Amino acid sequence: MKNIKFIYAKAACLLVLACIAFVSCERDPSDEVEFAQFPATAEIFIDAPIGLGTDFYFPYGGSKATAWSVDDEVSYKGTASMRFDVPDANDPEGNYAGAIFRIDGEGSGRNLSGFDALTFWAKALQSVTVGEFGFGEDFGENKFLTTRTNVSLTTNWKKYIIPIPDPSKLIQERGMLRYSAGGIGPVGAEVGYTFWIDEVQFEKLGTLAQPQPKMLNGVDVEETTFIGTTINLAERGLTQTYNLETGVNQVVTAAPSYFTFNSTNPEVASVNEFGIVTVLGSGTTKITATIAGVEAKGSLTIESIGTFQAAPTPTRPQQNVISVFSDAYTNIAVDYYNGFFTPDGQTTLGGAPPATLGTGQVINYTALNFVGIGFFLNVASVNATGMTHLHVDINVQEVVDPGDFIRIQLLNSVGNNETSGAVTLNSSQLISDQWVSFDLPLADFAGLSARNELGLLFFISDSTISNIFVDNIYFYKE
Repeated sequence: MKNIKFIYAKAACLLVLACIAFVSCERDPSDEVEFAQFPATAEIFIDAPIGLGTDFYFPYGGSKATAWSVDDEVSYKGTASMRFDVPDANDPEGNYAGAIFRIDGEGSGRNLSGFDALTFWAKALQSVTVGEFGFGEDFGENKFLTTRTNVSLTTNWKKYIIPIPDPSKLIQERGMLRYSAGGIGPVGAEVGYTFWIDEVQFEKLGTLAQPQPKMLNGVDVEETTFIGTTINLAERGLTQTYNLETGVNQVVTAAPSYFTFNSTNPEVASVNEFGIVTVLGSGTTKITATIAGVEAKGSLTIESIGTFQAAPTPTRPQQNVISVFSDAYTNIAVDYYNGFFTPDGQTTLGGAPPATLGTGQVINYTALNFVGIGFFLNVASVNATGMTHLHVDINVQEVVDPGDFIRIQLLNSVGNNETSGAVTLNSSQLISDQWVSFDLPLADFAGLSARNELGLLFFISDSTISNIFVDNIYFYKE
């Protein structure tokens, strides 16, 4: 009987323990479960790549895939550095150097919330300016892409700092480093060079001060638009600025996901985490933003005036047309819709990518000064020798005053025995808030002595007109 009582007592004890365990399981899982944490590894390269895995270097399209290597003879500290050989423009392997360094493996990443900057030491064989350094690009959503542009390197080692716009966002980041560097000299004839970076790591400097986020480059912008319009704020100048210990204000471009956006009237327009504004209804709303609770300078006030009226649909047969931009035709490949050559003078926004309004696409240029559509760099230029006219539809989204104009310029053989000609549309030919179709004889483009290699089409207003829609850009023959 003693054995039987012992067994019963043991069973009763186990039942009590089971009940205790059951009650424990009823509690909030957050009291018991420790969720997966990603490593807070700071180092990216210290004599060798650290913690990146085996497959971590991904060049950009058109760049030289072999531009990066580990140099065991040159270093700022230790025994090695990262070497970058920027190619000449005519290098058959690629005409620039650029890539991302990404942690290998889906679901991987680092918790960088305890740091406030990416830092490295760098020097070059000669004084050069590297176009971009940054982090947060993973060839996925690139949610937290951060870039410092036009970084000047000298022949001496110097420390460079790229502040993190909001470290609390980076709890699982795979994009450890990115760079893009072109050669030195005129477009199409650039000469390569070599530079090195070393001691690449994230740091908690603790000396970054006075955060100054901006949207739309810190400007309060007002725009009239239509239902169905989308506006990409990432293309409108999203930045974060910190004051460094040296007293220098360091500006970085910041991905929209660092920002918290607010619309005063979400029924008119809403903004998602990727900075895409979608116009949903008629009315007015104001878009503002913050980073880590700090209000960003600049805003976007949208007046939606209803449904967009599309440009007239072209009816000329495809075989008589070379189309640059039109939903009605098969278009040629273009390099860009918003190109320019003198950054200090060009102010134009928009155009890239074209906006989708209703069932079609249209180009919208705002803050128009001058802007080019290019088709000569990485795509075939246009042989319009057999064409007689250029067609374009233009809708001016503001009052047209006397003296206002839009000049359309064409360039042939860009950068090589270049010729150009232009036609000016004056204020009497333009109508506010209405599509006007222009059929411009190519013979009227005085100075355009040939049109066998057309590569650039400019819209120029000298800021007399700032907001236009453009559609149905094509060459044709009668």
